[in-house]
Amino acid sequence: MRLQPPSPRAAPTRDVTHRETQHLGFLESPAASASLTAALDSQGITASDVQLETIQHRPGAGVTGIYRVSSAASPEELYVGMTTEVVPAEAEGVTLLPLPGGDPTFGALALWHHPFDPALPGLPLATDPGSVARTWGLGRQLVALETVSYRPLRRAVIAADFSDGSRLYLKVLRGGQASELDARHRLLLDAGVQAPRPVREPIADVVGLEQGEGVSLAEYFLADGASAVDPQDFISLLDRLPAEVMTLPARDAWTDRLPAYASAAVSALPEDESRIRRLEAEILAGLEVSDRGPVVPTHGDFYEANVLMHQAQISCLLDVDSLGPGHRVDDLACFLGHLAVLPAVDQRYVYAPAAFTRFAQAFAATVDPTGLRVRSASVALSLVAGARDARRSGWQAQAEHRLRCAEALLGLTAAEADLPQWPAGL
Repeated sequence: MRLQPPSPRAAPTRDVTHRETQHLGFLESPAASASLTAALDSQGITASDVQLETIQHRPGAGVTGIYRVSSAASPEELYVGMTTEVVPAEAEGVTLLPLPGGDPTFGALALWHHPFDPALPGLPLATDPGSVARTWGLGRQLVALETVSYRPLRRAVIAADFSDGSRLYLKVLRGGQASELDARHRLLLDAGVQAPRPVREPIADVVGLEQGEGVSLAEYFLADGASAVDPQDFISLLDRLPAEVMTLPARDAWTDRLPAYASAAVSALPEDESRIRRLEAEILAGLEVSDRGPVVPTHGDFYEANVLMHQAQISCLLDVDSLGPGHRVDDLACFLGHLAVLPAVDQRYVYAPAAFTRFAQAFAATVDPTGLRVRSASVALSLVAGARDARRSGWQAQAEHRLRCAEALLGLTAAEADLPQWPAGL
């Protein structure tokens, strides 16, 4: 079976992109802190300090900030979310804020107190120690509860450590998604593909998963470029995905959302818009002359953070939320695009460029090399906006480095030691 490559989703219009750039500027400004402080004051909470902890931009959907609030009246800090996204109409505990300056074109602002995320109804359950112990403890004592990741209005991962030394990961999902994720894990396990095992049925859109064996593949890339790891093992792993994966809903690959990611990159690096648009155009042109290959079972988010290793062998496959029918080239491009930008994420990844060339050589032997190259560049471009970090200055340099990594894959920038190089002759 073959599918025609879908046309990448239309980019947000220039008006939407401009408005969301305004949203970003506002949520990072003192004006946002003032609006939040006034809203809290109306709730009887006097804020003595407000700090932006993280900001998330989803092109075409909106911008969300999480703020850390201190109050002289309480020793505990409060975390508050504020978003320009449309929140569920039935959500409780959401406060609508006055529009900044009364500008009707700015859009609405919604505020909530963490952990009462309006799109993640299970977050209060997964972040309350007593509830976690009762729900997943099986009589064990809970000794630690840590937020591993939190994407406001999208998902969260909470690590729960118990007195017997075991660790569970609680994945908090949007309404209706938990049962689907649980089924994906069980599908892989029944087929002999190692993945974290669910400990019980989902509760309140939270899936509890056992900790997978091994350490992240990223640690191997950091240590020596994963010199003892065979790239063919990752192709073999994808070959082992069961045929039943084809019955799951298909999801867009990273490149299918290229225009939106390019717009997000422009919002992060407006001074580099011409470079970003040139790269986008080069990728789109390359897609037109490449072969995407047949539709096969795919992971959907296949890269180093989602693969655990033990003694240089793959031991566990993580984050199977996007498991479904797709194209092998997109899985391999996801892997290479993330590997390409590792030196831009952390300068200690000095062996990553050499590892990239070795893995790209192996992967390109199994799919159309042109398609793999342009799609890898597309994934790298999609990671540019992710460098934005509200808690530190200088993140723009890291974002620009990621952009250069994407350009390097298409030969649009001069070769440098910390940039990936596509294998010669491919």
